[in-house]
Order: sequence, then structure tokens, then C-alpha cells
Amino acid sequence: MTRLLTPLRLWLLLALVLAAVAMARPIDHDESQYVAAAVLAAHGLIPYRDFAYLQTPLQPLLFGPLAGIGGIWTWPLLRLANAVLGAAAIAFVYRAGRIGNAGQRPALIAAGLFACCDILLFSIGTARNDALPAALLAAALPFVVAAERGVVSKLPAMLVGLLLAGAAAAKISYALPAAAYGVYALVNRRHLPFFVLIGALPAASLVAASWWSSPEAFVADVLRFPSLAPAEYYAAGGRLWKLSYAAKAIDTLKFLALGPALLAVLLCIRDRRSARQLEAIDWLALAGLIAALLPFPTWRQYLLPMLPPLFVRLALVLNDRSPTRPTLIAGGVFAFAGLVPTLLSLGAWPMPQAMRDGQAIGDALTRAHVLEPVATLSPQFLPAARRLPDPRFATGPFYFRSTALFSPAEEARLGLVSQARLDQGLAIRPAAILTGGEGAWTSGDDALDARLADWATRAGYARVDVAGTRFRLYIRPR
Repeated sequence: MTRLLTPLRLWLLLALVLAAVAMARPIDHDESQYVAAAVLAAHGLIPYRDFAYLQTPLQPLLFGPLAGIGGIWTWPLLRLANAVLGAAAIAFVYRAGRIGNAGQRPALIAAGLFACCDILLFSIGTARNDALPAALLAAALPFVVAAERGVVSKLPAMLVGLLLAGAAAAKISYALPAAAYGVYALVNRRHLPFFVLIGALPAASLVAASWWSSPEAFVADVLRFPSLAPAEYYAAGGRLWKLSYAAKAIDTLKFLALGPALLAVLLCIRDRRSARQLEAIDWLALAGLIAALLPFPTWRQYLLPMLPPLFVRLALVLNDRSPTRPTLIAGGVFAFAGLVPTLLSLGAWPMPQAMRDGQAIGDALTRAHVLEPVATLSPQFLPAARRLPDPRFATGPFYFRSTALFSPAEEARLGLVSQARLDQGLAIRPAAILTGGEGAWTSGDDALDARLADWATRAGYARVDVAGTRFRLYIRPR
């Protein structure tokens, strides 16, 4: 009984550690749009129809109830949810390895090495949209492995379809692994492709309904923006080299080497005995790598779809061939390298201060008699202020920093505000504008907040410094 409970105790301990890491990670402006989307969804607004959302729609719809429950604690609650989902993804990798006939020790080693990847630790440490699809993909792997070994039934096949399609409905880069498995199931009928398809229908229907409700906005947010925005952004900053194949190769190797992922790739390529089994795992890992390499540039979180199937394969490799002493040393070195970026980022415990800042913002808005939604590039601070973000700023700084991605008419129809057309985008003037949260301290750009502040000053808004914080409010003249 004790042996059976040991992995469970490890996962509970891991979840607590990851939750602590999530609370200690620095503030990141990437969180802005995901906190805003969850809060707006909690208040009944629909992605694309009512506000822009630059990903497929599942996460704000699932996390909206969390935001409704969390209230002023929404932001830290979303971080904690992602930490728990990360722990779940690691647990599913372990379980899939065990179902694939790996012993407990190699399965634990593989799952532990997965947990040491900076790609994973960064992705699940903030309120981003990486942890949910990764957990859904990982949850499908035990069923995929069982089917590959001939343990097949209709309900597990439907669950695989539901989970993989759900991952794609949460983040579009997971659509390629889901499609790769669908093709594999068609070729290898023991995976029951018809029932996989039935399972995929709810998530696919959700995406289709989102498109149907607002076709232009869906295409603009999910497809056009990510394909157009990087080139404009890096060209404006004089960093077009980031979009080169050389930069992509260097970045990919660097991110894989920050943790044991690169070592896992090398070990799996070298091994030939376990490669004859569980080929679905290999196709999923390869599809995840291709999905990471398609966009320019490649960032570390883009590689996350590759990792769960990769480390399931590693569990089988370690089971077939006990690691040598040099391999163990290399594993330790790479694991430490994966932990270093997280360890270096800890120590400030920013969330308590962020909550105090949000409450101070709320108090200042109350004194100014502002109850309406607030226009800001940092909407993640507004739940603690008990205010809603202006839906035109639901994407935080990410659409605002563009200059000519969409035409003026398109921006007007889609309810978007860019820095190039503030007069048009803010023709209906917000009751208050908040600045101070978009800057170098949140991995952002101070110039964007400055541009919003300049517009507010020219429009006659009254500046109010939020006492004890770096934030400033601009209150619409009455």
C-alpha cells in the first residue's frame, strides 16, 4: 500500500512546490490578456463577439467560473490553477510510462526530468494559456499508450479525442499533434478512429460555434494576428534577425538545453529497441516539434506540446536500457540547467504586492467616483481593484503595440485599439485610463504606457497618482 501511495505523495508535494513557485514568479505582461479574458467571460462576455482573444476559445470559457469565484483573488488563483495543471501533466507522463510497461523507477525518473524543464516551469508558473492544453494532451497519453498495446475500448478512444481536441481548442499549436494522432488512428485501426472522432466533436463544435458567432473577429484574432504581428513587431524594433532560420535553430537548441529535453531527444534517437513500440507517442512528439517550429520566432513555451510524449518515450528507453554513469551525470547537469532560470527569478514574492497595488488602484477609482470599466494595458491588476477591463483593451499590450496590422475600418468593427489610431479607437472615451503596469519590470515596453498617458493628457484627463505604487490614473473630465 505504501508503494502505491508513494507517487501520489510525490505529486501532491510537487503541486505544492509548483504553487509556491507560481506565487514567487515575477509579474509578466503576457498574463494580461488571459486574466482579462477570464474576467470578461465570468461577466458573460463572449470571446471574439464581445472582446478580442488571440487564441482558440476554451481557456477563458473554462477559467471564467474560476474568475467568478476568485473575485479580487482571480489573478493568483489563475496562477495556482496553472501550477496544479502542470503537476497533473507530470503525473500523466508518469502514468503513461507505467502503462507502457516501464518500471516505477524509470517512469519516475522520466517524469522528474520532465518537471525540470524550463519550458514547462515557465509555462505553468504564470497565468498564461500553456498549462491547460499541456495537461489535456498529457491526460490523453495513458489512453494512447494503452491502445498502442492493444488495450482498446470505445470510451477511452472517445476520451482521447475529447482531450486532444480540447488541447487544440485551448491553444491552436496543439491542433497539429491532435491532427497527427487522428491520421495515425486512421492508419492503425486498433485506435478506433470513429470513436476518437466522436470524442473530438464537443471541442471542435465549440471552436466552430465561436467562428460562427463572429467569423471576422475569429479569423482576425486566431489566424491573422499571429501570422502578421511578429514581422511588424520585430521590424519596428530593428530585430528582423529574430525571424531568421539561424535564430530559430539557436533558440530551439537553447530552450531544449535548459533542462533535460535535449538529452531526452538524443537518448530516444539513439535507442532502437523501444522505438519498435508505441509509435503514436513518436508521432505526437514530432508533431509537437513541428508545431513549435512553424511560427517565427520560436519561444520556449511553443515547445511544450512536444515534451509530454517525448518523456513518455524516455521512460521506455530508460526501462529498456539502464542509464550509464555518464548519462546520469548529464541528466543531473541538464536538470540543474533547467531549474536555474526559475531559481534566479524567485525571491521577490510579487503577488502580495500586486494585490496591494490593485486594491490601491480600486480605492483611487472609488475616490474619483469611477465604477465603469478601465482602459489599461495591464488588466491583470483590475480584479483586485474590483473593476472590469475595458473590452477594447482585452489583449493587454499585444494588439495595442501594432501600427498597421488591420485597416481603420477593421479595427472599428472589431473593437480594437492600436497605438497608431488612438483617437479613433477611443472615440467613446473610457471613464478612466490606468498606466504603470506595462514596462520593463513586467517584461513589457514603457513607451506603450507613455503613449496612452500622452493621449489621456491631450484629451484633458486629470492625472491621479496612485499612492504608494508606480501606477497612475487618468480620469475623464466631467
